[in-house]
Amino acid sequence: MPKLCLDDRAMISVSGKDAEALLQGLITTDVAALVAGEAKPGALLTPQGKIFFEFLISRDGERFRLETTSDQAEALLKRLTMYKLRSAVELSLALPAPVTVAFGEEQPSGSYRDHRFEKAGKPVFRLYAETAEADATVADLDGLRIAAGIAVAGRDYALQDAFPHDVLMDLNGGLSFRKGCYVGQEVVSRMQHRGSARRRVVIVAGEMALPPTGTSISADGRPIGALGTVRDKAGLAIVRIDKAGDAMTKGETLLAGDVPVMLTLPGWTGLAFPTDAGEASA
Repeated sequence: MPKLCLDDRAMISVSGKDAEALLQGLITTDVAALVAGEAKPGALLTPQGKIFFEFLISRDGERFRLETTSDQAEALLKRLTMYKLRSAVELSLALPAPVTVAFGEEQPSGSYRDHRFEKAGKPVFRLYAETAEADATVADLDGLRIAAGIAVAGRDYALQDAFPHDVLMDLNGGLSFRKGCYVGQEVVSRMQHRGSARRRVVIVAGEMALPPTGTSISADGRPIGALGTVRDKAGLAIVRIDKAGDAMTKGETLLAGDVPVMLTLPGWTGLAFPTDAGEASA
């Protein structure tokens, strides 16, 4: 089973008798429905409904573990501390924190299923420890993410610049519409009920090696999105799928910089490119 040790991760521990109630009222994930052995995506949103912080959340006995990138960790801890007020909650930060990612069908002992990949039908597991058996690379993990259509902050979008729907959290288990109020919930619920999500993650296939992350994707000279993670001829992007669908219907060439590309929506999402301006995206 290929394994990869990540060196840019941090861990926030949330414990105490009010830990679940605090997180349930703050973040996008349904914490009460979180089962042992599973790591689900989640976010703390701005009041305007955009992603402020991104993480994976899991249960570890009586506490919760928030795995995030090193550059988000201290600011996320500060924000959680601000919200906890007098709640019976203890917060602690491990920075850096050991994280091993394993790819394969059989779940290693003590690991957590990464729910994002589970939804995409590509089993990936996270172990919160180092391993001496690492034989995979970040490029291998990028390849899996691209094939599965899994976007991450900093590589595929900027924090405070994307809604959860943009990065498929409404479909990958990271966004609850049933648990009640949390920060930014009103905005994302309105987007869901109106079917107004227009930006989505797409898989990009180039006729040749793709240009760098951040390069504009255009249709007939009009920008519709930008490249995120790139690996040779394959990549991810967040684009306006209504504009992409219109361009495809008209037979217009889609370009990433000067490279002709094809865009596909991740198959597991059930999404389709709208064929006219009035068609819903989901």
